[in-house]
Amino acid sequence: MIYVLMYLSAIILANLSVAYFGVGAVIINAFLFIGLDLTARDKLHEIWHKKGLVWKMGLLIAAGSVISWLLNRNAGMVAIASFVAFCCAAIVDTVTYQFLFKKSWMVKINGSNILSALTDSVIFPTVAFGTFMPLIILGQFAAKVIGGFVWALIIGKTKGTVNR
Repeated sequence: MIYVLMYLSAIILANLSVAYFGVGAVIINAFLFIGLDLTARDKLHEIWHKKGLVWKMGLLIAAGSVISWLLNRNAGMVAIASFVAFCCAAIVDTVTYQFLFKKSWMVKINGSNILSALTDSVIFPTVAFGTFMPLIILGQFAAKVIGGFVWALIIGKTKGTVNR
């Protein structure tokens, strides 16, 4: 349950701050919140493996976007962009994570985070702001990968899974 709350809180905070601060918030959010989301998603992948992973993740992604919109109706486009980007990134993440499932915690988390961060980084700003933004995409990608690594260390240390 803690990972569900972490995931939802991070996605909602990221969406609302982008809706409020605009494009200037996306790289900071990418490090703080989206890196956490990518890593929490992988932890949920382990917990929900063969236990409704697809529909549960789909519900979480939709819930994050809907709650963001309900809390701030001006966040509509950001919520839509978030939903589309996270759905696409979740597919990439799930396939990659499953391919790496028997690897160590850090290999599977960071391996799947790299590809899903790239997917999310291209789709989110393009949909949210209506234009292709190469520097924002690059900045977001780097921040998500680094943030995901930091969160993987934190979550792995607290659960004793870093070296497994």
